[in-house]
Amino acid sequence: MRHLLSASDLDRDTAVRILDTATEMAATQGREIKKLPTLRGRTVVNLFFEDSTRTRISFETAAKRLSADVINFAAKGSSVSKGESLKDTALTLQAMGADAVVIRHHASGAPHLLASSGWLAGAVVNAGDGTHQHPTQALLDAFTLRRHLVAAGDAGLGRDLAGLHVAIVGDVLHSRVARSNVDLLHTLGARVTLVAPPTLLPVGVEAWACATSYHLDEVIAEGRPDAIMMLRVQRERMGAGVPANGAPVATGFFPSPLEYTRAYGLDARRLAMLPEHAIVMHPGPMNRGLEISADAADSPRAVIVEQVANGVAVRMAVLYLLLAGGPKEENA
Repeated sequence: MRHLLSASDLDRDTAVRILDTATEMAATQGREIKKLPTLRGRTVVNLFFEDSTRTRISFETAAKRLSADVINFAAKGSSVSKGESLKDTALTLQAMGADAVVIRHHASGAPHLLASSGWLAGAVVNAGDGTHQHPTQALLDAFTLRRHLVAAGDAGLGRDLAGLHVAIVGDVLHSRVARSNVDLLHTLGARVTLVAPPTLLPVGVEAWACATSYHLDEVIAEGRPDAIMMLRVQRERMGAGVPANGAPVATGFFPSPLEYTRAYGLDARRLAMLPEHAIVMHPGPMNRGLEISADAADSPRAVIVEQVANGVAVRMAVLYLLLAGGPKEENA
């Protein structure tokens, strides 16, 4: 791999290689000393133009556990807030000797611009761009699915997700997580159903490699999903204000929070309808009481906290393969 920009850039062999490497990385994290010397002397820059907790800390932890030097760059309080362009920021990072830049940006396509412009010699990793892609989130979700739902092969490695059914529910329109998961899960052989109100499905979704439904109860009862992934209702992308107490507010995309919860929220009743082996996922942060109830979020079936832990192993694998994992390829 030369860069990691989109889940759609990954073929099956490359995706499985990342997941297999993540399995090996995860095995090292149970040791008393978790650090590996693999990227000693390399510099990884976390370039975040949007607020983030899980993703930024996960990439920082992953890089440090591989012994890389880490620079955290937030747009707020930097020259970006004074009007500096992405190009000039990239040239500054290049002058500082960045070997890899992990970028989160509010504009869809910013990581692709950074990777193709020639401004940087190092690898570019997309940590989320607009409503477009979030490939490492899809990889950590696939890693979590494989750990829970796929029988171990030789040493537990080399397996895809063929035959699994994953339901992805909620605000698909604004979700880069949904787009990335549809791409990667399809590549790995899983069947995906998107469930959302018509107003929260994007134009052209019929061309995606998945099925769609407006009826969550029907998908659970008839589709028997092996995993259900609840998406956060992204009020900040809907032009809706959030009151001081943080309570959900009505938007133009659905009549009211209560009606959304009744139709598309995962509660105790729907949790009981799932197959016994099914797991509950959420990319976080959660709107408890809106897309997911406390019963579902805190149930033994929920692997939401585990997804965060798995994210470190997956991002360690991505950084390792980009910076120390052998010959570079022009795609991916």
